[in-house]
Amino acid sequence: MSEIGTEIMLIDLEQKEIADIYSTPIFQQTSFWCNVKHKLGIPSDAFEFKVRNSELYSNVGGYSYTNGDFVILYQQLNADDCIAYIPYGPEVEPSEENQGNFLEELSEGLRSYLPKCCIAIRYDLNWESHWCKESDYDENGIWKGEPDKTYQELQLNFNTNNWNLKKSNSNVLPKNTLMLDLHDDNETILSRMKPKTRYNIHLSERKEVDVRSVGIEQLDAWYGLYCETAYRNGLHVNSLNYFRSVLAAKMDDTDKDVNVKLLIAYLGDEPLAAMFLVISSHRTTYLYGASSSEHRNLMPTYALQWKAIQIAKAMNCCEYDFFGISPSPDPSHPMYGLYRFKRGFGGDIFHHLGCWDYPLDQGKYQMLQAYEMNSHGYYM
Repeated sequence: MSEIGTEIMLIDLEQKEIADIYSTPIFQQTSFWCNVKHKLGIPSDAFEFKVRNSELYSNVGGYSYTNGDFVILYQQLNADDCIAYIPYGPEVEPSEENQGNFLEELSEGLRSYLPKCCIAIRYDLNWESHWCKESDYDENGIWKGEPDKTYQELQLNFNTNNWNLKKSNSNVLPKNTLMLDLHDDNETILSRMKPKTRYNIHLSERKEVDVRSVGIEQLDAWYGLYCETAYRNGLHVNSLNYFRSVLAAKMDDTDKDVNVKLLIAYLGDEPLAAMFLVISSHRTTYLYGASSSEHRNLMPTYALQWKAIQIAKAMNCCEYDFFGISPSPDPSHPMYGLYRFKRGFGGDIFHHLGCWDYPLDQGKYQMLQAYEMNSHGYYM
């Protein structure tokens, strides 16, 4: 390591069994999600770490420690190379000025555990963006967004020795989401929604849209709606087997803290809209949604969301994650429609730091960067 920089953060790191992963509201960091990926041919590992609190957090002394863990998924790039992808992890969030040092030392500690074909570690950080201070919002409370990539890298690499953390050119999971607090009763939650959203929920009730929780036997109905939605919006289409793996992994009962529900909104026996809902610890996440082009005037997507919120409350969750919106109400953004729809239900917008890479093979990593510059995505 370079002599210029900060002191090395001491992190005790060891591999652990995936079945022993700690309970977490981040379902992408659960043994359940590892099982989903395993069924799709994606291997994974789990690691536990221990670090002194005085090194993680500002203005903290003493000798107490934080224990945490995280999951790595190995994503094959081609026949020869892969990356170690950490979805929404690690969950432990150090103080801003210590984040780069923490990621650097964690990455160096992981080197000896990773396959020789691994060219980079990709952290899909669910930590709050550094650019969410009061000055980062305009007079209307609209987020101004992040600075350019070079400035972001200067910020996160502050206090590191190698200056090797790179802002990824591609994000895998949503960087911006909407979180709804579920502590209040149903009437209070409804009262905080936009009037048009409340009206559409009640309209779907008057039109007798019926939302049912169904099993894997209704997967074809889901997939028909999903494909129709994807083609209508020009989106990438996942295989039927992908969604079967999500339900099958839960049927294996690998993680009792995680529950999965497939909800379909019907008019009589005709499916109009559907969603995958994942409950993990105290959080419910709206993972995938789909809808028919027919009977949209009956507002089945509003009925679905309201039913999902009620299910979340019944399962003692305290927050509902709408999982993915545009960063601001910009009509030109591809996810603006999701912003407008989901914002109507209330809640607070949360901006993540997004994907950050720690290259292990600089030459091959530069080729990956060039490829991703031309293939931007939003989330999978």
